[in-house]
Amino acid sequence: MTLNTSLQGTATYIRELQTPSGALPWFEGGIVDPWDHVEAAMGLSVAGEVDGARRAFEWLAHQQREDGGWYAAYQENSAADRSRTETNFVAYVATGIWHLYLADGKRSDLVAFWPMVERAIDYVLNQQAPEGEIYWAVDSVKGVSRDALVTGCSSIYKSIQCALNMANVLGLARPRWQAGQRMLGEAILHKPSRFDRTWESKQRYSMDWFYPILGGLVQGDAAKARLLEKWDTFVEPNLGCRCVSDQPWVTVAETCELIMACVAADMRVQAITLFDSIQQFQLADGRWWTGYVFSDQVYWPDEHPSWTAAAVLLAADTLYQITPAHALFTSADAVAPPKTAARV
Repeated sequence: MTLNTSLQGTATYIRELQTPSGALPWFEGGIVDPWDHVEAAMGLSVAGEVDGARRAFEWLAHQQREDGGWYAAYQENSAADRSRTETNFVAYVATGIWHLYLADGKRSDLVAFWPMVERAIDYVLNQQAPEGEIYWAVDSVKGVSRDALVTGCSSIYKSIQCALNMANVLGLARPRWQAGQRMLGEAILHKPSRFDRTWESKQRYSMDWFYPILGGLVQGDAAKARLLEKWDTFVEPNLGCRCVSDQPWVTVAETCELIMACVAADMRVQAITLFDSIQQFQLADGRWWTGYVFSDQVYWPDEHPSWTAAAVLLAADTLYQITPAHALFTSADAVAPPKTAARV
């Protein structure tokens, strides 16, 4: 299956934002942060723009510090925010590289980017608490910020799985990663007191609701039950998913992630309904609004982020199987392409 005309416009928008260095800013002249940069690169892969995705990961490799981390934000080739390093930002590169491999089937990509992924995952696991959670950030002045986020840790769990998948294809053993992932999963599922210990609970944010499904931690009937339990709290009919339960604001990226979680939970009808609902938030040239404040009937903020566009492409792939990578976020252990299909 290929992209329809409107989604081709979305892919073109991301491609035209990419700078000669390979960076994928939020929008023209905007910052680049590691997580959203990877998300945008995956959007390029869905669109068949794998060369652009590779250039994006090459840019990321050039920016990686010796300790394996990245700063919070960049402006082209310079760090724009050195205040902290966020662990889920660092880990997400593994998800992006595994997605590239699933989409294009080239083992050479795993070989080329393995050193970057290995350093990143080692950095993240160095921030794991004895109880299993992974601290959300390392402050450049104060050191490790010793609290954890359910959403961030769920994303990290998925990224470690992707890194382990890479290691398996390359014939490498990483028992420390396996043990760290097990501990992290136990913390997310069974130790809620280890999260949001030093700030207000994030349970009012929709991502805390569906990210354990998106990360592969909650599956099957349990995933469906989890979504149905708070469906009316977070889903605004005919519009999409609220970012925060008590705010009249639906956001396109969160809705797209919820769509993928729905597919994982065997709620395809709801996923298609959500995807149809957000079509009203696309501009004629393929860009997408960040979100919509329905109480005021206002698009807000006045931005069209690359990562929102990429989330739409990933949701479309999940629903309509555009690429061989379509099951990345709906299978706990998305498998590699058959060896006979691999290209080097």
